[in-house]
Amino acid sequence: MKDKMMNGMLAVAGAMQTQRHLSAIKNAFMSLLPIIIIGSFCTLFSNVICNTTPGYMSLANVPGLSFLGNLAPMFNAANYGTMNFIAIGCVILVSMELGEYYGITDKALPVVALASYISLCAFTATGKAADGSEVVITNVLARTFTNAQGLFVGMFSAIGATEIYCRLVNSGKLEIHMPDSVPGNVARSFSILFPSLITVILIALIGWVFEKVTGVTLFNAITAFIQKPLSNILTSFPGYVTLIFITTLLWFFGIHGTQVTKAVYEPILLAAFAENEAAYAAGTAIPKIINTPFMSCFSTFTGAGITGGLIIAILLFSKRDDYRAIAKLGVPCALFNINEPMIFGLPIVMNPVLGIPFMIAPAVSATFAYIMTNIGFCGRMVVNAPWTTPPVLEAFLCAGGNVGAAITQLICLVLATLVYIPFVLAANHQKPVE
Repeated sequence: MKDKMMNGMLAVAGAMQTQRHLSAIKNAFMSLLPIIIIGSFCTLFSNVICNTTPGYMSLANVPGLSFLGNLAPMFNAANYGTMNFIAIGCVILVSMELGEYYGITDKALPVVALASYISLCAFTATGKAADGSEVVITNVLARTFTNAQGLFVGMFSAIGATEIYCRLVNSGKLEIHMPDSVPGNVARSFSILFPSLITVILIALIGWVFEKVTGVTLFNAITAFIQKPLSNILTSFPGYVTLIFITTLLWFFGIHGTQVTKAVYEPILLAAFAENEAAYAAGTAIPKIINTPFMSCFSTFTGAGITGGLIIAILLFSKRDDYRAIAKLGVPCALFNINEPMIFGLPIVMNPVLGIPFMIAPAVSATFAYIMTNIGFCGRMVVNAPWTTPPVLEAFLCAGGNVGAAITQLICLVLATLVYIPFVLAANHQKPVE
């Protein structure tokens, strides 16, 4: 039964990891991560360094440092150019990743995919005039279509446009052949002309027909019936804990659970983070508890399974020389949230004595952090720090300089250690593998 379960898990995980669309989404978000980090840190700098609001705790309000307030437009501009164009970056990167799968590296492909996505967006927006009345602004693209709210439609349109484009190009049936005297780049432009034309027109046609038949735009339909329900599930506490359990269960079987499930949860948690970041920048109430940095700070810090707690438990209570030797090697890795030496060195993989607390510890930590955030002791996450940021400092930065978040993360490490201790004591009675 164990073998059947493991083979089944391996088959499902392997299929998810190699599935071309999920792989393209996962790789696209990995490439997009530096832009997200830049944008969120610009928001942090704008608030912590440049905010001149009276009574606000920032460097600009320190006597003699008011000149720092002049830097705010620079950080705001950089933030707008990054966080408010996540959907655009996603469309470009997903199309490039999926195009590489088909062997298509045309520079025109991401442009075609972006044009296809824009064709599904509205070109008008409502605004308020000076007298307070609402006015309709034409020939504009609202940021709803360019920021994290457009991620799901952007991913779907990029995948659809790339599939159509690549199949048409690889078929060779629509290629326009130019004389040999024509430069290669010009000839290539003509050879992909009809595939590009058909792709953009077909995506625009699908959007137009859908709106005519249903009375709802395709963008709004995907947002309402796919993105919002998934967001409600994964950003709810039960849904999030289930996600963490699945991730650690895959790790237990030797599968990189984070990478397998990343394509599913990353767009949802990233959109939730973008909402928080925008609210923080605007100085309004932070809406979401669970998002991308919440996972980093309270479910995967020191590595999946919060194995930093296991290291502490081993160094304090283990009598096994092999465990203690590996734990000592794992200390510098855990400081930067890397735990492969622990997972495969002890091992945790297929080891029920350590596998059980490995799955329990993140759930306990997330539960405590959720409660502390809900009561206001721990600040809500508004900055997406690099995943290698050391614990405590990581939570402090991600919560916008909130000390309560740093304390909460430290307590979570203590709780994880307490979860691991009984199992480390039980492992003392096991004979080391020769």
